[in-house]
Amino acid sequence: MKIIIDADACPRSVLQICLLLGERYDVPVWTVASYRHQIDSENHVTVGGGPQETDIKMMNLSEAGDVAVTQDWGLAAMLLGKQVHCMSPGGREYQSGNIEFMLEEREMKARFRRGGGRTKGPKKRSANDDQRFGQCLDRILQRKTVVDSEEAE
Repeated sequence: MKIIIDADACPRSVLQICLLLGERYDVPVWTVASYRHQIDSENHVTVGGGPQETDIKMMNLSEAGDVAVTQDWGLAAMLLGKQVHCMSPGGREYQSGNIEFMLEEREMKARFRRGGGRTKGPKKRSANDDQRFGQCLDRILQRKTVVDSEEAE
């Protein structure tokens, strides 16, 4: 198991939480970002500046049981198909049961914007977001630890 972070738009606080929990649970943390971003990580993969290069690299690095952190709902949908646990930097765990609705909502909003409409952007990040993210990642890693110990018996 590994934690793979879409580091192009990941808040530094989320990266720090991942590194802390990765060390606690002995799970390596991988970051993937374009060459335009300066990321200080032991397992960092730099990709080109193309629009989908980070997504493609994350798909290639991921395996069933890994944890992925991304804001990209399309990438999350593909990773869920590989049995990867996916979560947003805001601490929301993506599920197979809700990702289709989220993608439909994204398409409707994009269509609205293309027609001249305006939608709200994301809220400013708060300490509560970091706390919610840490709790969600901790729950996922605890579940994995329980499954691994049961398999060992």
